Amino acid sequence: MLSEHTHGQASRTARITGLEVTDVRFPTSKTLDGSDAMNPEPDYSAAYVTICTDDPDHPAGHALAFTTGRGNDIQVRAIEALSDLVVGRHVEDVCADLGGLSRALVHDPQFRWLGPEKGVIHMAAGAVVNAAWDLAARRANLPLWQYMSQLSPEQLVDCVDFRYLSDALTPQQALELLKRAHDGRAEREAHLLATGYPAYTTTPGWLGYSDEKLARLAAEAVKDGFRQIKLKVGADVEDDVRRMRIAREVVGPEIRVAVDANQRWDVAEAIEWMSRLAPYDPWWIEEPTFPDDVLAHAAIRRAVAPIKVATGEHGANRVMFKQMLQAGAIDVLQLDAARVAGVNENIAILLLAAQYETPVCPHAGGVGLCEMVQHLSMFDYVAVSGTTQDRVIEYVDHLHEHFTAPVRIRNGHYVTPTVPGGGGQMLVDSVNTHRFPDGPVWSGYDPLSSAAPQTSTD
Repeated sequence: MLSEHTHGQASRTARITGLEVTDVRFPTSKTLDGSDAMNPEPDYSAAYVTICTDDPDHPAGHALAFTTGRGNDIQVRAIEALSDLVVGRHVEDVCADLGGLSRALVHDPQFRWLGPEKGVIHMAAGAVVNAAWDLAARRANLPLWQYMSQLSPEQLVDCVDFRYLSDALTPQQALELLKRAHDGRAEREAHLLATGYPAYTTTPGWLGYSDEKLARLAAEAVKDGFRQIKLKVGADVEDDVRRMRIAREVVGPEIRVAVDANQRWDVAEAIEWMSRLAPYDPWWIEEPTFPDDVLAHAAIRRAVAPIKVATGEHGANRVMFKQMLQAGAIDVLQLDAARVAGVNENIAILLLAAQYETPVCPHAGGVGLCEMVQHLSMFDYVAVSGTTQDRVIEYVDHLHEHFTAPVRIRNGHYVTPTVPGGGGQMLVDSVNTHRFPDGPVWSGYDPLSSAAPQTSTD
């Protein structure tokens, strides 16, 4: 066993020795968990990345990029392609300059041609950046939300890439926002640890569920303390009217019911469809149309008010969010922990939302997303916006058992995590069992078939 002095010396000289990436898939299409109008039979999947180091005290950082099955192998290869930009770096240097790491990955002149700043290569950069933040938080022996919240306003501004943002948010404006929120951090942190962060649940609303299952799960959600649920819509308007009526009858008038079309509609179709659902008081319509179409979202928002418009889980980068906010196209901003280039870009997005006084309600419908995105909302509450008013984190009750620090829900709130790291570390046995295509769960699977193997994910 190394002495304390030797441990410290090892930590100062430690290097990143490898970037391990594994194709991990869960056959959720078997039970239609996660089913919606655009993804009728998803297999929740993770391009799971581990930053390996030779530091004996803190040997690794973990994160993932989320996909819905086919193509997860492409995401894995994209992450692997970034290895040369990371391996060999000093761990201490990386953790001391996470903004520099993010810029190096996002603005690499050759990889940038594949985006720029969008698609699988941008998500790959996000997986690596998130793993680096996980490693930094572990080295500080803090959960990621707390590690981020304890950084100074100046340090947080240094993490952000303000290129293309200065017409909406300058570094000085961001610094002023963070300094205003600095007072009261300790009190908000204590409140967060005592009460947790408000959640809403999508669990009752998957499109493939029967009416009976919808009603049962909606009633259970209210009993469990949730004050908002969400239903998937967009396949058939008559079915959606019936399902909305059932949900409203079950939960009553005081519970918010949001709906999510997963990009299914054109503008006129979205407006007409929502007019049919309006009698049941939907709280928001999520992803009503193509996720990059700023003007379409603005038109829909004007037409369906007072129903709110929410989007962001497919927001490719901070510039898309900037434009949505500038154009008055959304009422609710739904960032995602694994869609953009990691924690650094999500800090920028949180600052933009604060600048435009727009509530952030993150997307978390996917394997590991609940575990990871909770840290961003909790950081936002403590260090950026200072409020949870009209803010909720999505919760889905699937696949948490595969993580070393699974989320916990109590009385409709995320229980504030205290385990060091960013939440993305998976259990070794889960990774090995669900590794595609040679893990035991996928044995005998025909890749040309749309059906998942008939094997339990429990």
